[in-house]
Amino acid sequence: MTVRDLPTVNAVLNATASVLLVTGYALIRQGKREAHRKAMLAAFATSVLFLICYLLYHFQVGSVRFTKTGPIRTVYLTILATHTVLAAAVPVLAIITLQRALAARFDRHRRIARWTLPVWLYVSVTGVVVYLMLYQM
Repeated sequence: MTVRDLPTVNAVLNATASVLLVTGYALIRQGKREAHRKAMLAAFATSVLFLICYLLYHFQVGSVRFTKTGPIRTVYLTILATHTVLAAAVPVLAIITLQRALAARFDRHRRIARWTLPVWLYVSVTGVVVYLMLYQM
Protein backbone atom coordinates (compact mmCIF):
# COMPACT_ATOMS: atom_id res chain seq x y z
CA MET A 1 0.00 0.00 0.00
CA THR A 2 1.22 3.49 -0.87
CA VAL A 3 0.11 6.97 0.12
CA ARG A 4 -1.90 7.10 -3.14
CA ASP A 5 -4.12 4.30 -1.77
CA LEU A 6 -5.15 6.33 1.27
CA PRO A 7 -8.16 8.10 -0.31
CA THR A 8 -9.72 4.69 -0.96
CA VAL A 9 -8.82 3.53 2.54
CA ASN A 10 -10.39 6.72 3.90
CA ALA A 11 -13.60 6.15 1.94
CA VAL A 12 -13.81 2.59 3.29
CA LEU A 13 -13.23 3.86 6.83
CA ASN A 14 -15.94 6.52 6.41
CA ALA A 15 -18.38 3.95 5.02
CA THR A 16 -17.55 1.60 7.90
CA ALA A 17 -18.10 4.37 10.44
CA SER A 18 -21.48 5.11 8.81
CA VAL A 19 -22.59 1.49 9.10
CA LEU A 20 -21.39 1.31 12.71
CA LEU A 21 -23.20 4.53 13.63
CA VAL A 22 -26.50 3.33 12.13
CA THR A 23 -26.01 -0.07 13.77
CA GLY A 24 -25.28 1.57 17.13
CA TYR A 25 -28.40 3.70 16.83
CA ALA A 26 -30.55 0.68 15.95
CA LEU A 27 -29.10 -1.28 18.88
CA ILE A 28 -29.84 1.39 21.46
CA ARG A 29 -33.38 1.76 20.10
CA GLN A 30 -33.74 -2.00 20.74
CA GLY A 31 -32.46 -1.56 24.29
CA LYS A 32 -29.23 -3.47 23.63
CA ARG A 33 -26.91 -1.19 25.60
CA GLU A 34 -23.78 -3.36 25.58
CA ALA A 35 -23.98 -4.02 21.83
CA HIS A 36 -24.63 -0.28 21.30
CA ARG A 37 -21.56 0.57 23.37
CA LYS A 38 -19.39 -1.78 21.30
CA ALA A 39 -20.70 -0.46 18.00
CA MET A 40 -20.17 3.15 19.02
CA LEU A 41 -16.66 2.50 20.36
CA ALA A 42 -15.88 0.77 17.06
CA ALA A 43 -17.28 3.78 15.15
CA PHE A 44 -15.10 6.10 17.24
CA ALA A 45 -11.98 3.96 16.67
CA THR A 46 -12.74 3.79 12.94
CA SER A 47 -13.11 7.57 12.77
CA VAL A 48 -9.86 8.09 14.66
CA LEU A 49 -8.09 5.78 12.21
CA PHE A 50 -9.70 7.72 9.35
CA LEU A 51 -8.41 11.01 10.76
CA ILE A 52 -4.87 9.64 11.05
CA CYS A 53 -4.93 8.36 7.45
CA TYR A 54 -6.52 11.57 6.20
CA LEU A 55 -3.88 13.77 7.82
CA LEU A 56 -1.07 11.48 6.66
CA TYR A 57 -2.32 11.68 3.08
CA HIS A 58 -2.80 15.44 3.00
CA PHE A 59 0.51 16.19 4.70
CA GLN A 60 2.24 14.27 1.92
CA VAL A 61 0.05 15.11 -1.09
CA GLY A 62 -1.52 18.43 -0.20
CA SER A 63 -4.96 19.40 -1.42
CA VAL A 64 -6.53 17.79 -4.47
CA ARG A 65 -8.54 20.03 -6.79
CA PHE A 66 -11.88 19.07 -8.27
CA THR A 67 -11.32 19.57 -11.99
CA LYS A 68 -14.87 19.17 -13.32
CA THR A 69 -16.75 22.28 -14.37
CA GLY A 70 -20.37 23.33 -14.61
CA PRO A 71 -23.20 22.47 -12.22
CA ILE A 72 -21.41 19.37 -10.89
CA ARG A 73 -18.66 21.64 -9.56
CA THR A 74 -21.24 23.66 -7.62
CA VAL A 75 -22.75 20.45 -6.22
CA TYR A 76 -19.29 19.18 -5.23
CA LEU A 77 -18.23 22.44 -3.59
CA THR A 78 -21.53 22.67 -1.67
CA ILE A 79 -21.14 19.14 -0.35
CA LEU A 80 -17.47 19.75 0.45
CA ALA A 81 -18.21 23.00 2.29
CA THR A 82 -20.90 21.51 4.52
CA HIS A 83 -18.80 18.38 5.04
CA THR A 84 -15.73 20.40 6.05
CA VAL A 85 -17.53 22.73 8.46
CA LEU A 86 -19.35 19.88 10.20
CA ALA A 87 -16.24 17.65 10.18
CA ALA A 88 -14.51 20.20 12.40
CA ALA A 89 -17.25 19.69 15.00
CA VAL A 90 -17.30 15.88 14.97
CA PRO A 91 -14.19 15.22 17.11
CA VAL A 92 -15.43 17.57 19.84
CA LEU A 93 -18.99 16.25 19.74
CA ALA A 94 -17.88 12.60 19.62
CA ILE A 95 -15.45 12.96 22.52
CA ILE A 96 -17.98 14.74 24.73
CA THR A 97 -20.67 12.19 23.85
CA LEU A 98 -18.29 9.30 24.54
CA GLN A 99 -17.07 10.78 27.83
CA ARG A 100 -20.61 11.21 29.09
CA ALA A 101 -21.52 7.63 28.19
CA LEU A 102 -18.39 6.19 29.79
CA ALA A 103 -19.09 8.21 32.94
CA ALA A 104 -22.61 6.74 32.99
CA ARG A 105 -24.12 10.22 32.63
CA PHE A 106 -26.75 8.84 30.29
CA ASP A 107 -29.16 11.77 30.63
CA ARG A 108 -26.44 14.18 29.44
CA HIS A 109 -25.14 11.60 26.93
CA ARG A 110 -28.57 11.33 25.27
CA ARG A 111 -28.94 15.11 25.03
CA ILE A 112 -25.72 15.58 23.09
CA ALA A 113 -25.96 12.27 21.18
CA ARG A 114 -29.11 13.60 19.51
CA TRP A 115 -26.88 16.21 17.87
CA THR A 116 -23.72 14.16 17.52
CA LEU A 117 -25.22 11.23 15.63
CA PRO A 118 -26.73 13.13 12.69
CA VAL A 119 -23.69 15.39 12.31
CA TRP A 120 -21.22 12.50 12.53
CA LEU A 121 -23.30 10.38 10.16
CA TYR A 122 -23.60 13.24 7.66
CA VAL A 123 -19.85 13.80 7.74
CA SER A 124 -19.12 10.09 7.29
CA VAL A 125 -21.53 9.68 4.38
CA THR A 126 -20.50 12.88 2.63
CA GLY A 127 -16.87 11.84 3.08
CA VAL A 128 -17.63 8.87 0.83
CA VAL A 129 -19.51 11.12 -1.61
CA VAL A 130 -16.57 13.56 -1.77
CA TYR A 131 -14.21 10.64 -2.45
CA LEU A 132 -16.43 9.30 -5.23
CA MET A 133 -16.79 12.70 -6.85
CA LEU A 134 -13.11 13.61 -6.53
CA TYR A 135 -11.45 10.30 -7.41
CA GLN A 136 -14.03 8.22 -9.31
CA MET A 137 -15.80 10.70 -11.61
